[in-house]
Formats: sequence, C-alpha cells, structure tokens
Amino acid sequence: MGSKINRRTFIKSTSLAGVAFTLPIDVFSLDSKRKPIEFGLIADVHKDIMHDADYRLQDFITAASKKDLDFILQLGDFCRPYDYNKPFLNIWNSYKGDKYHVLGNHDTDGGFTRAQTKAYWGMPKNYYAFDKKGVHFIVLDGNDPNPKPWSGYNRYIGEAQKQWLIDDLKQTDKPTIIFSHQTLELESDGVANMKEIRQIIENANKEAGFKKVMCCISGHTHTDYMTQINGVYYVQINSASYRWVGNKYKTVRYSKDIDKAYGWIKYTIPYKEPLYTFIKIKKGSIVIAPKKTTFVGPGPKEMGLPQSLPNDPIVPTISNFKMKL
Repeated sequence: MGSKINRRTFIKSTSLAGVAFTLPIDVFSLDSKRKPIEFGLIADVHKDIMHDADYRLQDFITAASKKDLDFILQLGDFCRPYDYNKPFLNIWNSYKGDKYHVLGNHDTDGGFTRAQTKAYWGMPKNYYAFDKKGVHFIVLDGNDPNPKPWSGYNRYIGEAQKQWLIDDLKQTDKPTIIFSHQTLELESDGVANMKEIRQIIENANKEAGFKKVMCCISGHTHTDYMTQINGVYYVQINSASYRWVGNKYKTVRYSKDIDKAYGWIKYTIPYKEPLYTFIKIKKGSIVIAPKKTTFVGPGPKEMGLPQSLPNDPIVPTISNFKMKL
C-alpha cells in the first residue's frame, strides 16, 4: 500500500528544483519541427481499496485522450482480477492509444498469481521493453520471490530477469528509461536487491560511454520525490489515491456506508482529486508535469503524524520536476 512513516536518512545532495541529464545530441534533434515524446503515468490507483477508483482512473484517461501522447502506463497496484473489477479495467482499455502495465505487489492479493493478473489485464509479459521515437523504455517486475528466509511481500528481481535486463541494455544504443513498481533507490521499501540492479544500470552506462539509462521511475511508496545515485536519477510518482498511515492514525473520512464497504480507507489519508502526470522529453530535457490537490479530512499535522523526512513527503502533490541539460 503506502510506505512507512520512518525511512532512511535523507540524501543531502539531492536537488528537487532541477536536475541535468546528459543525452546524446543525435537522439533529440534540435529541429524545432520534431515532435517531443510525451506519455502519461498513473500510479497506485488501488481499485480494491478506494471507493472512487473508477472516477480517478476515468479522470486520467479523459485527460490523456485529449493529448497527442505516445503512450500511457500504470505503475502497479492497479486492480485484482475479480469479475467485478471489469468495469474499472474497461475504463483503462477505452484509451485508444498504446498502453502498458507494471505489476504491483497488491495486484495479486487475495490468492491470485501474477499469471492470473497478467491474463486479466491482457499483459503479455511480466517484464519487457519497447521503443518510442528513439528512446528505449524498460518495464521491470519487482515481485519475483525473495531468497529465503523472507517474510512479507516479495520485492525482488530474480536471476532470469537480471540476465534479461543485462542483455536488453546491451542490445540497445538508445537512451533508456526504466519503470518499476517498487523503487530501485529506497532500501527499506524498494526492490531488495536494488544494489545489484543499480550496478547493472551503472555498468551499462559505463560501457556505452554515455548516460544510456537516464532515469528510473517507480510508484509504490505514495510519495513525491526525486534523487540521483551515481549519475542516474530516480523518481517516485505519487499515488493517484492516498497515503497509507496505518492503524494508529485511522480516521473515517467518508460516510459510514463507504467505510463499511471499503474498510481499508480509514487507514489512509485520501487525496481529494486524483494525481497523475504527463512527462515530456524534448531537446535533451525531461519534464514532469505537476499536479496538486488537497487531503480529504485532516492532514498529517492535524492527525499528529511524525514530521516526514525531506525524502518522504506526505503531500497530495506530484512536483514539476525539471531535468534539463
């Protein structure tokens, strides 16, 4: 669901205002007539928790359909493969352009397998890659089984997938963006063997002689954050729906009927309006469009939550992160 209140020490060197990427000049032409790459992202809608998840997804699809996008992608914790979730899935499938899925840890809750969820969504593979206008995009599956002993949700990238990632990065000469549900930078709540994955990425960049992997984008933590590790940028896209706060801070925010039917909402701070973003790549820059709303009911201060760390803000926001040359 959401991330824990206490997380690791803030990386002091992080800059949230603007960050520079080095991109190959021949990939992003200086020709002003060249159309930028633009795609839509939505993360952690949580159909099986939020009573108004259909509205939140529809708002994103409506906004995306008004744009000339190259694709849309959802970053996981989307919906479980129940028959009664088909109207929700139909909203996603109503989008006429290219669309892609990332598997989240909660998408198999209720005893489902990844294969069942993939089949329900119409997702051909757990992990895969595709190209758009000279950029390579990789989707990873962070839900491989962790080596034993392990408790809790799986959050791992296994040997077969690691080798696939190595081979895929070798075969492309294009600048690359990686998507995953769990982050590759937060040790307490991300992919457990993230250091191995980051080493694969850094090796690929070194062998290529340029920043082949420009950035890694994830959901899962329900926060709004960007950082840099060894020249690669890591962005966490906020949830479309809420921030998880747990039993100690549970608060009924909607009607008694809604609380009875959707019992998990009281353990969250919902966002009034859905959060999602559109990301544009043009002339060597990557820009994340901002979106801001408010909390439903009392916020963190009113609830007496511990002050969040700078690398873990509890905010109903997706920031206007600008990554420029």
